[in-house]
Amino acid sequence: MLIDSHCHLDYLDEPSIDGGILGAIRRARGVGVQAIILPSVMPANFERVVALAEQIPEVFFALGIHPMYVQSMSDSSLADLQNALQRYQGHPKLVAVGEIGLDHYVPDLDREKMNMFYLAQCKLARDYSLPVVLHVRKAQDQVLKGLRRFGIVQGIAHAFNGSLVQAHAYIRQGFVLGFGGAATFTRATQIRRLAAALPASALVLETDSPDIAPAWRARGELNEPAELQEIAKCVAQLRGESIEHLIQNTGANVMRALPRLAVQLQ
Repeated sequence: MLIDSHCHLDYLDEPSIDGGILGAIRRARGVGVQAIILPSVMPANFERVVALAEQIPEVFFALGIHPMYVQSMSDSSLADLQNALQRYQGHPKLVAVGEIGLDHYVPDLDREKMNMFYLAQCKLARDYSLPVVLHVRKAQDQVLKGLRRFGIVQGIAHAFNGSLVQAHAYIRQGFVLGFGGAATFTRATQIRRLAAALPASALVLETDSPDIAPAWRARGELNEPAELQEIAKCVAQLRGESIEHLIQNTGANVMRALPRLAVQLQ
């Protein structure tokens, strides 16, 4: 099953992309995308991601506060997240807490505040028995420490860009690793080596649209879920396997990482 495990569909509105969100969904259906995971990034878009999941059969949602948005948040934002998780805990399309994590790549972010929000959201994931969808840049070991502290053993490390040793640490923790447009660039040697070398049970596919457009898109052009089929072809070539085999495995991996998704798709 072809699943886009990470897509910010709510940012694909007209006139940013042909036909807006519904145009992007039509094109994704045309290449066989059967499910799309839509993480929130802050309380202001919680209701938006829920509404899109309720409107579009293929869309499922996660609720969380992105580390790069933490800077403008107050402690009440965590209360907003807890209230939303409480409200939607029985919603069949809520599949995870996310997008959460740490970003030590961008300079001048308040790392202490970011870490506090990350750990608080890990606790919420534990308390609501949900997997997490992770954003991790230059902070792989610190994020793992939080997962271990709260006993979180399911989820997706989106756009994975750590080392092979770190990749295996996430796998041992029960996580799968997301690969998308970055793997289509020949200069992305570390990501491409990982995509080729990791066990078949460890990989999932993603677009992160409208970001991380693949190599064949013009510079500055937005990404969309319909690119997932060609991204899958590229990853399959890197691994020396058929695209059919890759799609079957990566789809199963997403459903294993997000058990609520599996219930809805099976």
